[in-house]
Amino acid sequence: MKEAIIAVDFGGGSGRVIAGVVAGDCVELREIHRFANRQVRLGGHTYWNFLSLFDEMIVGLRKAAGEGLHILSVAIDTWGVDFGLIDSRGRLMGNPVCYRDASVSGAAESFFLHHGSQQEFYAQAGVQIMDIDSVFRLARMQHEMPEELRAAGRLLFTPDLFSYFLTGTANNEYTIATTSGLIDARTRNWNRPLIDRIGLPQHLFGDIVMPGTVRGLLTRDVMAQIGVDYEVPVIAVGSHDTASAVHATGEEFESSRTAYLSSGTWSLLGVNIGEPILTDEARLAGFTNEGATGGRIRFLQNITGLWIFQKLIEEWRHQGLPTDYPTLLAAAESEPSEALIDVDDQMFHAPQLMTGAIDEYCRRHGQPVPATQGQYVSCVMRSLAMRYKKGIDGLNRLLPYPVEKLRIIGGGSRNALLNRLTAEATGLQVEAGPVEATAIGNIMMQAQALGLDKINKFEMQ
Repeated sequence: MKEAIIAVDFGGGSGRVIAGVVAGDCVELREIHRFANRQVRLGGHTYWNFLSLFDEMIVGLRKAAGEGLHILSVAIDTWGVDFGLIDSRGRLMGNPVCYRDASVSGAAESFFLHHGSQQEFYAQAGVQIMDIDSVFRLARMQHEMPEELRAAGRLLFTPDLFSYFLTGTANNEYTIATTSGLIDARTRNWNRPLIDRIGLPQHLFGDIVMPGTVRGLLTRDVMAQIGVDYEVPVIAVGSHDTASAVHATGEEFESSRTAYLSSGTWSLLGVNIGEPILTDEARLAGFTNEGATGGRIRFLQNITGLWIFQKLIEEWRHQGLPTDYPTLLAAAESEPSEALIDVDDQMFHAPQLMTGAIDEYCRRHGQPVPATQGQYVSCVMRSLAMRYKKGIDGLNRLLPYPVEKLRIIGGGSRNALLNRLTAEATGLQVEAGPVEATAIGNIMMQAQALGLDKINKFEMQ
């Protein structure tokens, strides 16, 4: 029976269960199960369908066991900021609200009307100030529905929530917790005074566990569901997916001369550093200090990434137009657009029609409105490349020496057009890959926790 380490990688549009089959010093990556992750609109709010996602994860684990794999361990990574509540008996109190829900709009502005200045907040939390940050949404909940928070037993971020229902043990992993704004960036622990000032119940915030820690063992019920009769540990990895992706690159990012761009629905552009940068210059430039593996800091910007392109494809699919990547990228090459958009503008956050949002932005700013699919795609790719240049320029002002190389990782690293435009815009040496950075980083951390230090090669089946 072959031994396997299982990475469960939840993205904003889909999820995957990946088996890392161990063979000496090599791990062969096998995609065991892939499934859609759709946001659900209900009663005027947008939710993640946690129950369906949990069931898909169980299906994937059952498939892995059914293929004759002996599961050594399991770990989960997801997007940031979103959370769920469990009551004192450990029952889920409702599907987690999606960060794209309209209720988050204005949350940051409302927070600073009552809870000090942006400068004071950033000097402690070090996170990019965005409406979607957990801290601002929780402050709004405390004001509008305090009874719900009083009834809760624990607050768990998305990967913590999956881990809890696998193991029955509630804890909060460090890298995902840092996306909330509730962690003191220097101490790497809860900012208890801030939690008190907001009026949030302190008991909601439990033990912080670092990547490499065993979070718990699969419950007997889960073992029965997936068909195993042996103990399986669930391990804390960089459970924010970007933390796992950056971990996959190893020692390269220990020097801030090499920047990374984790390219997917979001673009996360930054460097790994030993201690946070909490200056007002960093705040005004839109940088965040999020947790990395090894207790380090991912000093980066959260940039709207391929989300805009993904929404264009979704729109065109409904219209029966071509939607395959090679066709669209080739059209963008042959039909370049002169228009540039601010990809971070709020109007691109969750529009009904992305083409309509781009059209409106161009009209407002006196730019030519794209007329073809190729021109829309060209507009988006050129705008992303220019936004990455702005991010690199910001890093160079804040770091002791300039960035010399950019490594693009994740699914977006396969976008040759965007890679070329980024190299041209930034003037940097640009390298692409690995595509499977998140799964590799997830499995690498599990292997280290299991004492499998000899593993140094990863191959996709």
